[in-house]
Amino acid sequence: MTDIRFDVLTIGNAIVDVIARVEDSFIAREKLVKGSMNLIDEARAEQLYAAMGPAREVSGGSAGNTAAGVASFGGRAAYFGKVKKDQLGDIYRHDMRAQGVHFDTAAATDGPATARSFILVTPDSERTMNTYLGACVNLTAADIDEATVQASRVTYMEGYLYDRPEAKDAFRRASDIARAAKRLTSVTLSDSFCVERHRDDFMHLIRSRIDIVFANETEIKSLYQTQNFNGAMEAIRRDCAVAVLTRSEKGSVIVRGNETVEVPAHRVAKVIDVTGAGDLYAAGFLFGYTRDMPLKRCAELGGLAAAEVISHVGARPEVNLKAHAAAAGLL
Repeated sequence: MTDIRFDVLTIGNAIVDVIARVEDSFIAREKLVKGSMNLIDEARAEQLYAAMGPAREVSGGSAGNTAAGVASFGGRAAYFGKVKKDQLGDIYRHDMRAQGVHFDTAAATDGPATARSFILVTPDSERTMNTYLGACVNLTAADIDEATVQASRVTYMEGYLYDRPEAKDAFRRASDIARAAKRLTSVTLSDSFCVERHRDDFMHLIRSRIDIVFANETEIKSLYQTQNFNGAMEAIRRDCAVAVLTRSEKGSVIVRGNETVEVPAHRVAKVIDVTGAGDLYAAGFLFGYTRDMPLKRCAELGGLAAAEVISHVGARPEVNLKAHAAAAGLL
């Protein structure tokens, strides 16, 4: 069997986040659904960028944020994602590697530009995302390096990949390689609208190929088409070996077989921007899980990482999470 070189391999859309603070009136004027993720074309991207005012650019993408979080905890992280060989693509690659993440996916030399997500943060700290997928949709099965998957304890994939057939094929190839190598597979449901688009595919995937599923309360209720969280929790308990369910200020619930672990949210002095909360929660949880820590401690590490990232603008940690967790008595 291949030796393990990485704790967590994440696969997802490589996106540069363009973050701006806006009033609720801006969301209404642009006819956006607050708190949602909307896919937009290049023309809409240019229009939004012109309208949104001052912004800052930081490397993001859900699975990329998770990989960066794992590395910040001191874990060994790898990442598959597609950028173009352009200015934003070069920045993205530099940022990932500077975080200590192994990132060798070949950049596209032609086609659309590196993806960007315009993240509009309202005064209540809610974020509304408008994403131009650009080059990231060109991730294909050919970009899945078999040796890296085989050498990773857990392969973690973002649900957004299911929006493109080619990326879906990459997703399936990675899960097949991981399972053949007796490694763990994991998925995050990403967004309730994403669940609506791919509910049947997600159900089949979770029941047949996934060991650990991550979802927030809205996503898991959408998956099972219910308004009852406890009902959805019992349903996912039957369908997946481990389910990690986040509930914002209510904390999180982990179910594994007959086991149910409830952990309160980590305290936050002030919520600034909730972008990346779920991504960083997954990073902390998987860091603990790949070290065989108890589920409660995995959830506490996830909660700590989520709390750090929502205390500032941007979806990646601004402190060393290993030192931060040690100071909190969690490591």
